[in-house]
Amino acid sequence: MLNVLFVTIAAATPLLLASMGGFLSERGGVINIGLEGLMLVSACVTALVSVHWGPYGGLTAGLVSAVLLSLIHWLMTQVYRIDHVISGMAINALAAGGTNFMLGEFSDPSRAGSFPHLPVSWFKVAAFGVPAVLWLFVHYTRAGLRLVATGSDPDKARLAGLSPVRIRLMALIGTGVLAGLAGSMLSSDTGGFTDNMTAGRGYIALAALILGGWRPLPTLGACLAFGFFSALWVQFQGQVVFGVQPPSQLWASLPYLATVVALAGFLGRNRTPAGLGKH
Repeated sequence: MLNVLFVTIAAATPLLLASMGGFLSERGGVINIGLEGLMLVSACVTALVSVHWGPYGGLTAGLVSAVLLSLIHWLMTQVYRIDHVISGMAINALAAGGTNFMLGEFSDPSRAGSFPHLPVSWFKVAAFGVPAVLWLFVHYTRAGLRLVATGSDPDKARLAGLSPVRIRLMALIGTGVLAGLAGSMLSSDTGGFTDNMTAGRGYIALAALILGGWRPLPTLGACLAFGFFSALWVQFQGQVVFGVQPPSQLWASLPYLATVVALAGFLGRNRTPAGLGKH
């Protein structure tokens, strides 16, 4: 059981970082299904740059790449007013194709193997501290209250003298940083980058945010739940359960099945930010 706990925390860490990035975006009123793409680009850039510039250079480059991609989402949705979902899907497609290209063009086979990276424990400490920080941020700071006001009703926010475009710009920069940390953690944990290594974690992080009702602390619980299902996959794959040996594909699908079932049961019960997707 202790091993399950450790794996649960490890699996929940990138989900938690990405979902907190989604929290900043969506509480500000910007639908963001592009978390998957932000994580993927950051994981790839971190791995490629760390080989030459060390762990801090790799982490910095990974965060910058995720922030730049997040700013593209802000530009598309807030300046050109493209549909938020379409923009997010474009971000994911760009990330999938771009990382595949970078992996083929810039990876060095002669330097294959684990690249220099920061301790994964650092990412875990950051991930489990961020929800509390964001809870304090939205409840006790002026910037946090402005973020929530913009996401609740951008028109009333404008009447109060606020600029939703500027507030969402800052929120999406924060989204890029947190989702970038999630991607960097993934490549650091495995010691390398593989094509499509995020494997849908960005979507699961968004599902955890929805299940948490767009609140930091309940979202933490949802991420731990999804991490637990991933731990079950690691712990029980290939083992006999109740006299039957389930196929490994069944265990691998558990986090995704849990996501679908959970969303089907709870999506309608959560209160979506009223200004989500509005300009």
